[in-house]
Amino acid sequence: MKKVTIEVVGFQDSPCGPFPCDGDRTCELEKCAPSEELIKAFDALKERLTHIYGNNVECILTLIDDEVPKHVIEIIEKDHPPIPLIIINGNKTPIGRISLPMIREEIQKYL
Repeated sequence: MKKVTIEVVGFQDSPCGPFPCDGDRTCELEKCAPSEELIKAFDALKERLTHIYGNNVECILTLIDDEVPKHVIEIIEKDHPPIPLIIINGNKTPIGRISLPMIREEIQKYL
């Protein structure tokens, strides 16, 4: 199995997505509920992805409060994506939120 890198980009106080946290848990993450906090949601996502894919998935949280990495600046200048920005294997995705089913679907494209 190939290694897949998932990078979540946002601000320290960013929400995990544009939708309120609700009882339906469409993101399929529960450990972070009902906080809607990016960092808690990232930790929950990383735990689930590690459980599902083991060492074949690497999760990186890039906070852009103080400094924005060059690769992120290039994506933002070109596409103006929503925050949180989800980058998989260096490629911007259309996801725009921390959602296990949506990220899992993107991961499958690389495996």
